[in-house]
Amino acid sequence: MSWHRHALVGFDLETTGTEPLEARIVTAAVVRVDGSDGEPDDTHTWLADPGIRIPAQASAIHGISSERAAAEGRPAREVADEIADTLTGYWRRGAPVVAYNAAFDLTLLTAELHRHGLPSLSERLGGAGIGPVVDPYTIDRAVDRYRKGKRNLEAVCVEYGVVHGGAHDAGADALAAVRVAYAIAARHGSVAALTAAELHERQITWYAEWAADFQQFLRRKGETDAVIDGRWPVREPVRVTG
Repeated sequence: MSWHRHALVGFDLETTGTEPLEARIVTAAVVRVDGSDGEPDDTHTWLADPGIRIPAQASAIHGISSERAAAEGRPAREVADEIADTLTGYWRRGAPVVAYNAAFDLTLLTAELHRHGLPSLSERLGGAGIGPVVDPYTIDRAVDRYRKGKRNLEAVCVEYGVVHGGAHDAGADALAAVRVAYAIAARHGSVAALTAAELHERQITWYAEWAADFQQFLRRKGETDAVIDGRWPVREPVRVTG
């Protein structure tokens, strides 16, 4: 069955920073969407106390202060464990998980699990690896490579005619990512024709090719030691700070 004929499960994190092996979860959402109407029919949200100060620049983006996270958030260990159980539960039922820039969100969640001594996503699935994952960021970049302009979620929503309910709110971002995934399938028949497993494998290749090209570009521009990690959808941490 083509991947977009399934209900899709959106996943998004708002965090303390931009380095996935070091940043911590602040808010998270997992949203199941039935493609028949594009509306969520099962939503899980979390507010975590990350255990560290939330930098002001991060709070300015997602609106969660350190004080609010400490007062209202649940322990980061519990939140990471519940998110992982929720995602792997959907994977066991065959539902593709949609994450915009999956290599960030899934790597960060994996790092949090590692940090707190919890089973990884793969371990929860019996060591068989995770997926299927649908990353509209990676897909759009591959199928419309030369389109000018930004590729952040807000810009891509505009490109595909998707109404975004509120940038940098985990629930709104997760839902928007799913709607973009459906819109990509509607526009690009070659992508829509793939099964979820086939699309997952294509994205591994597409992401690696993008990373190699971007690394070459940076080196040509003078960053001779630039290294862009080409692993997708997750980079397993070897050592995690904290």
